[in-house]
Amino acid sequence: MATSEAKSTRSNVQLKTPKGTRDWVGPDLVLREHIFRTVSDVFKRHGGTPLDTPVFELRGILTEKYGEDSRLIYDLEDQGGELCSLRYDLTVPFARWLAMNTNITQIKRYQIAKVYRRDQPAIARGRLREFYQCDFDIAGVYDPMIPDAEVLRVIIEVFEALELEVSIKINHRQILDGLFAVAGVPDEKVRLISSAVDKLDKAPWDDVKKEMVEEKGLPEEVADRIGKYVGLNGDLRKILELLQSDETLSGNKKVQAGLKDMGLLVPYLEALDVIDKVSFDLSLARGLDYYSGVIYEVLTKPPSQYGPGAPAEAKSDGLSSQVGSIAAGGRYDNLVGMFGKRPMPCIGVSFGVDRIFTILDARRGKKAGVLTREIDVYVMAFGGKDTDGLLLERMAIARQLWNAGIRAEFAAKVKAKLPQQFKAAKDVPLAVIIGQDELADGLVRLKVLGAGDGETDEKDRGQLISKDNLVTEVKKLL
Repeated sequence: MATSEAKSTRSNVQLKTPKGTRDWVGPDLVLREHIFRTVSDVFKRHGGTPLDTPVFELRGILTEKYGEDSRLIYDLEDQGGELCSLRYDLTVPFARWLAMNTNITQIKRYQIAKVYRRDQPAIARGRLREFYQCDFDIAGVYDPMIPDAEVLRVIIEVFEALELEVSIKINHRQILDGLFAVAGVPDEKVRLISSAVDKLDKAPWDDVKKEMVEEKGLPEEVADRIGKYVGLNGDLRKILELLQSDETLSGNKKVQAGLKDMGLLVPYLEALDVIDKVSFDLSLARGLDYYSGVIYEVLTKPPSQYGPGAPAEAKSDGLSSQVGSIAAGGRYDNLVGMFGKRPMPCIGVSFGVDRIFTILDARRGKKAGVLTREIDVYVMAFGGKDTDGLLLERMAIARQLWNAGIRAEFAAKVKAKLPQQFKAAKDVPLAVIIGQDELADGLVRLKVLGAGDGETDEKDRGQLISKDNLVTEVKKLL
């Protein structure tokens, strides 16, 4: 009876991934690995040290760090007396690690790992509940704004390597906080109003103002004063000059400090050839509580803004405007100090891998459901009915290629027919074709296949080459 009940229970299980998650296989994983390699290569170029932290943290480590978004944290059940939660991002675990390792005074760190948020998913637009982030951070005491400029340079290098045209929106939390103070926002409502302003990239000003006034209790005249400023955006140097000339705003100490930072940043960005990729946007707020200085968000450019050298498939992509920001970050000088007595200034950026994947995936024109392999050479044999299929010889050739680091496959059949082998070699660039007579003379045939289009002349059995030179010749063609 118990057995039949167990079978019944199993048969009623719904076969699906949990909400906001997906399986990854074949070409999708290949593309994602390409993103990982590209991003990590840039991180290493800038002296990044890899770090890995647990996928879950003590709940107290994560609480009161994310503002209104704290509701999206995945809490776990009590396991052995510890209350834990799945990590929401990679920044807070990094700060916790810094607080624990007091011997670290300066570090450039990077991490590529999964994070978890109980958000409403939109998988087609790259928004999931389980997703990867790629973080690069610079921690420690440096001269002001030099690390900030380097992180912005890292962003540009990553997206140039991925062949994505981007723009960076930049703001400063002290300028924003000072702006709120000048407008008349009470201190206890600064973060609430900041969170509302941060929605201006998705909602019109009238909706944001309504949220401030009706939901968060801000006087209408205060909201109007905020609206005067948060609509400002454009060239970093021009907006900076405009704010410096505003006597009411620049008289605030927080605004003064923020403007000083931005003034220092300008020549550094010019030297690093980043200045023309940056737009000063006073509506950018970044809702997380731990930001303390420069903040930024990266968007792909609309197709109309792509330069003349951009590929046609990039200009025709309609997803760029739907996925939202594909990287973001900022300065968080006070976060490490929340875990101990030793404060440590930090600046960093987080790349949204799944959103980047969504855009690149749309551009590669992949046929849905087609699985491809990353194989360089397919080893096959030909011969009459009386041959033994040359399985051992195919294995030996494959081993020779594997030993040289070349990706190779052969048919897992004792006697494989040549047409079936050619069919199995679809999407593989090269074939090594062996026969008894050629092997007796120490020769094999090396053939260039039909570039994955399935159209190859089976009568053309390739060029005869020495088996001893096989690896050299294959590498030349690859």
